[in-house]
Order: sequence, then structure tokens, then C-alpha cells
Amino acid sequence: MPLAVTVTGDGPPVLLVHAMAADAGVLAPVAQALAADRTAITYDRRGYGASGAPSPYGGTTVEEQAEDAAAVLAAAGDGPAVVAGIGFGALVALDLLRRHRGLVRAVALADPPLFQLVPEATEDLAGTFGRLEEAVRTGGPEAGVEAWLGSDADAEELARARAAHRAFFADWAGLSSWPATRPELRRLDGPAVVVTGPGTPAPVLAAADRLAALLPRSRRATDGDLAGAARSLL
Repeated sequence: MPLAVTVTGDGPPVLLVHAMAADAGVLAPVAQALAADRTAITYDRRGYGASGAPSPYGGTTVEEQAEDAAAVLAAAGDGPAVVAGIGFGALVALDLLRRHRGLVRAVALADPPLFQLVPEATEDLAGTFGRLEEAVRTGGPEAGVEAWLGSDADAEELARARAAHRAFFADWAGLSSWPATRPELRRLDGPAVVVTGPGTPAPVLAAADRLAALLPRSRRATDGDLAGAARSLL
């Protein structure tokens, strides 16, 4: 799968993995903040931005996305990296730590949607699904992406996300695909920072707290600063 990769800066490597309905451009400010003394690696996940996608592309899994990320790291060839992911990207980072430990020095996990740790999130997820379903019914898949991002989304980022609606719904299908159990999470021995911010939704905040309690070498950060979290791990 052809993936569009950008490498900036010089120093220890940091791989940045974007969320759903986003692309590497959203992480450009984080990459710029790191590039002064780090090598910041960003890429468009399959189906987003300038990266390719299977045809048809109706679904993906966290593990499939982690294989793409592992290929990006292997091609970079700069040794173990800090992997910093947002949302779905945080799950990718965790799976890299679980299955590709030799490529990963540490992980920074922003807004991890590990809803299997939050049974009470079921009602909230059902409401989100209902909003997406109604938006798609009335305005097509692009409208579903817009409903996910909300009315305050940046216009340029929204346009790119709408164009990548197939990738968004593939991600949506794979959001609950990660099979890791609580005992497996307790065995992940890499250093980790679990990051949330003032705008983190309540179910994701609960997932972040529970994930941080399970990971044996983790700490919590509540300032929403992914670049700072990644920097602290090097």
C-alpha cells in the first residue's frame, strides 16, 4: 500500500499517527514543535491524504493499521522510535508496542478510544452511531464525516476529511477491532504517557484513566500536549 510519508528535523525519531477523519497535515504543528531536536515522521494512513487504499475499502483493523506503521518505521531505519498517536492512532501505537516491541521505544497516547474498558460508554456510542447514520441518510457519507467532526472543525481540514470519507468509515468499522485484554495491557512494558485535554469527551477520559492504571510504566497528562508528552519520553 503506497503511503505518503514526511520526515522533518534531526535527532531521535518520533512517529506521529493521526486520528480518524484526519491526516498527517493535522499533526504538522506537533511535528514542527518536535523537529528542532527530533526526527518527526508523519504519514497519511491508508485512504487519507496522499496515501493509497484498497479498492473497495470498506473496513480496516487496528492491527492492519499497525502493520502500515511498522513498515513506515522499518523504512525510516533510525532505531526504536517514540510513537505518538491520537484517537485511533493511539490504538495503533499500543498495537505496535504489543507486537513490534523492537521498533518502539515508548508511546504517547492521546485520547485513546479503548471503549472495551468503559462499559458505560455504550449509550454514548449508540448516540454517536445514530447521528452518523442520520447524517449519511440525509447528506451522504461526506455529511457523516462532518457530523463526526462537528460544526467547529477547521474548514480546510473538514474538506480533506470529507474527501477521505471511505477511510473514515473503514476506521469506524475497525474502532472496536483491537483484541488486547487487560492482562495483555498489564504486560506492556514500554514507557507511556496517556494524554487528555480539556475537550476530551467523558467516555474517552474514562478510557484514558483506566488504560493508564493498567499500563505498568505509564503516567497521565491532562494538558493535551502531545508534543510535550513525546518529548518527555526521549
